[in-house]
Amino acid sequence: MAAKPVRWGIMGATTIAKEWMIGAIREAGGEIISVLSSDAARGRAYAKENVIPNATTSLEELLGGGIDAVYIATTNEKHKAQTLAAAKAGKHVLCEKPLALSLADARRMVAACQKAGVVIGTNHHLRNAATHRAMREAIAKGRIGKPLFARVFHAVFLPPHLQGWRIKDPKTGSGVIMDITVHDADTLRFVLGDEPVSVMAMTQEGGMGAPGIEDGVMGVVRFANGTLAQFHDAFTTRYATTGFEVHGSKGSLIGTHCMTQRPVGDVLLRSAKGEERLDLDHQNLYLRGLNAFHAAIRDRRKKPAATGEDGVRSMALAVAAAKSARTGREVPVEPGL
Repeated sequence: MAAKPVRWGIMGATTIAKEWMIGAIREAGGEIISVLSSDAARGRAYAKENVIPNATTSLEELLGGGIDAVYIATTNEKHKAQTLAAAKAGKHVLCEKPLALSLADARRMVAACQKAGVVIGTNHHLRNAATHRAMREAIAKGRIGKPLFARVFHAVFLPPHLQGWRIKDPKTGSGVIMDITVHDADTLRFVLGDEPVSVMAMTQEGGMGAPGIEDGVMGVVRFANGTLAQFHDAFTTRYATTGFEVHGSKGSLIGTHCMTQRPVGDVLLRSAKGEERLDLDHQNLYLRGLNAFHAAIRDRRKKPAATGEDGVRSMALAVAAAKSARTGREVPVEPGL
């Protein structure tokens, strides 16, 4: 007998939901029941465009409309209240990053979902990339020896249609650190299988963001096992390529074109044996995440691809990086829950 479809409510008539998540939810066997938007006209138009039966401006109506789970893609300052309301209503939560504007709020969100007995996941799509999964496996098997250094290149150009609250409105937790560095944090944790302990960072205002909001950052993270990891994130580089490298005592992993939403990229392993292209199982990153989330709903022994705690830990590194940039000092990374 086929599993009953998970019924979803979408919070936020957003670009990411339209371009990536709605299709992934449906391909994973889910059913989208309703969309929440603060603008009634926008919500109705969005629902029609994306073939969603209902649109509402009422959180209570969305949560009471026969759904099982919510995908929260609103601006960052709304995540906490919407997650707490969903947990209280017994709905599973898949939330965009960062989970909240403060670590205390993020921890409260995870605790509320745990208390309510509902699944909470963080939409960290990059850990679902075939490139990063293959790198994680190679490191775990000891193919590069002890990891010594890592480098993340995640400087991109933010397209004009996204140059809104992410770089203009400080109330939303805007800036490249909370938008991109938080993804780097999760991907580094996932690939290395290790936890960050401190970070040093410097930010840049390159002209795209509003005054006081960074649109570029570079930093170095120290991990518990001694690995040092560089990261370079930006909204302002039109012609840069993305990549993820890990250099160990016995070899190097070089991932190219892999810090992206698309299922692309490759990984080269270099060692004393020569060079080898790793076999990659490219799949839609969001679909892989949705399949894991649905599995976690149906079997609580399973977990989402990125849990709520993963969201807290990635946010902790981003928060520490922002503090380091403000103070000019190496800043400890707070632990998880």
